[in-house]
Amino acid sequence: MTSPADDPRFLEGIACFNRRAFFHAHEVWEDVWREEQGPARRFYQGLIQLAVSLHHFGNGNTRGARKLYVSGSEYLQPYRPAYLGIDLDGLLRGMTRCCQALLESDDAVPRPKLDPDLIPTIVPIHTLS
Repeated sequence: MTSPADDPRFLEGIACFNRRAFFHAHEVWEDVWREEQGPARRFYQGLIQLAVSLHHFGNGNTRGARKLYVSGSEYLQPYRPAYLGIDLDGLLRGMTRCCQALLESDDAVPRPKLDPDLIPTIVPIHTLS
């Protein structure tokens, strides 16, 4: 049996996320999530929700972005600090910085905008030192 980390779709989703193709990352990971029956299932669900959160945030859907940021972050908490070779603590810290204005706002106008300089990337553990 192979590890979920060895699934090329997992890596493709990471590449999409890091290219800021958040909706495509969600689609790729959703295929893996549908097939996963083990402990990684909720992990994939968390990644999917964070990707869609950033997609919504970039499109001005702040309510949807906020909701998915919160639920996606909660799904990933049990897998911290790292899982399947990625730095979850770093990703979650980056998401918190990126979404801070979103979390502090209500749905009044003007809505906060996604700051491209704050968008996190998914970093493999082996690249950290």
